[in-house]
Amino acid sequence: MIIVMQLGATEAQVEAVSSLIRERGFEPLVLPGEGRVAIGIPAALDPDQRVSMEAALGTLEGVSKVTQTTSPYKLASLEFHRAKTTVSVGEVRIGPDHFVVFGGPCSVESYEQFRSAADTVKAAGATVLRGGAFKPRTSPYSFQGLQLEGLKIIQTVAQETGLKTVSEVMSADMVPIVAEHVDILQIGARSMQNFPLLVEAGRSGKPVFLKRGPSATIDEFLLAAEYVLSQGNPNVILCERGVLPIDRSYTRNTLDLAAVPVLKEHTHLPVVVDPSHGTGVAKYVHPMTLAALAAGADGAMVEMHPDPKNAMSDGSQALTVEQFAALMAEVKRLAGVFGRES
Repeated sequence: MIIVMQLGATEAQVEAVSSLIRERGFEPLVLPGEGRVAIGIPAALDPDQRVSMEAALGTLEGVSKVTQTTSPYKLASLEFHRAKTTVSVGEVRIGPDHFVVFGGPCSVESYEQFRSAADTVKAAGATVLRGGAFKPRTSPYSFQGLQLEGLKIIQTVAQETGLKTVSEVMSADMVPIVAEHVDILQIGARSMQNFPLLVEAGRSGKPVFLKRGPSATIDEFLLAAEYVLSQGNPNVILCERGVLPIDRSYTRNTLDLAAVPVLKEHTHLPVVVDPSHGTGVAKYVHPMTLAALAAGADGAMVEMHPDPKNAMSDGSQALTVEQFAALMAEVKRLAGVFGRES
């Protein structure tokens, strides 16, 4: 339910509405806007509660109208939060008017490898360094990442280069240790509906980079974000990384670029695209990154590796140093055309 206040409603009138909501056992969410304030009730009301609440609220001074929300997610909804969200990570702004590139290797393999990747990312103009310390792999015999050693490498390289960092956390109990070493917690596609993990990531207070599951609907994706937001953490970044393909002959996944404008219509949260996982083929990453920019995305997560042929994981989708530099040059050239800073 959303209560829209009249233009010029006083603080006392807003507080009166909030007090009535609390008296009925719910927590109000005050939503400042341009010229007028709205107050949301981010909880499911049964039919009797809706009728009685609407009747009571409608009698209060300063109330313009009371409306019911239709989306199953409340805090993630653009109905509830009418201003687009910008997630700030130090001086990096992820949201409207920006196109932020997250660059780096799939896995942290050594200090030398990760520092080399970081130098490339920084020199090309990208501002967030990605790298996996813990790697969820289909086979238990595949490289699983350097784990704690990898986190320490990420932290060291970040301190040396000044880049912000993002890395995946795989379980709720690992949230504190990963949060201690990186700036942004990544929830991988396989973990999108790991609800205990979403809750702990939300409680950490760290920005959360949430990837869409390969078979998840838009509503399921936004409800996963709702778990993080419901813990009082407003800093959620959504990532479209491709859905299950009909034909795997050409790409690893089907990159659902239509999800970008759809999400933009329904949520205030920033939306980033991962063309590396979305295609699984390095030569397609460049055009799909530019397509994401044109589609209205707020950024792209791009895998690059100093030596893709010898990468321990996902080398086939990683750009070389030269390819990453060329992509960043093109992003910077085109960002202004679409009203974005990069």
